[in-house]
Amino acid sequence: MTQVKPMRADARRNYERLLKAAAEAFAEHGEGASLDDIAKRAGVGSGTLYRHFPTRQALLEAAYVGRVEALARRADVIAQERPPGEALWAWLTELTEGMIQVRGLKALLGSAVTDAGSAAATVCGTTLKGAGERLVHAAHAEGALRKDVEPIDVLRLAHGVATASELADDEGACIPRYLSLVTEGLLPTT
Repeated sequence: MTQVKPMRADARRNYERLLKAAAEAFAEHGEGASLDDIAKRAGVGSGTLYRHFPTRQALLEAAYVGRVEALARRADVIAQERPPGEALWAWLTELTEGMIQVRGLKALLGSAVTDAGSAAATVCGTTLKGAGERLVHAAHAEGALRKDVEPIDVLRLAHGVATASELADDEGACIPRYLSLVTEGLLPTT
């Protein structure tokens, strides 16, 4: 069995500085922020950045994993406070608003809801999909959601609503309306 060696103190400091610099740069410039700029902000060389985060996707995930985990926890909190159908819609609203408010998060979550592949196995993707599955299955059981709707469907639609909201350039004010238009198609027919 291979033991994972703990990070040296200087490497740990560099890692933390890179995460802080990345979060700041992504907030300012979105997911396309310059990786060289992030390294400079952190006071390290580009090689150090790439040793810790071999891809932009890996850096995005590390910078936002806490936010994604908080979104997943919110799904469980909302599920305890509301009936399943209402809980799903409330969580989708929070998820969509989060994608608008936190630059770079939409790109990360977009890759998390793609078809199977390397992005599907990320911590953020797995966490988000798990939260969506719990809510969708509960809504199915309640009869508040069409049976042919899959958890990935609602996550992709939320991503699409976030994209549409950005195009409207109204700081997310249209999210409830857009989600309502989308979700009407997800309701079971009577």
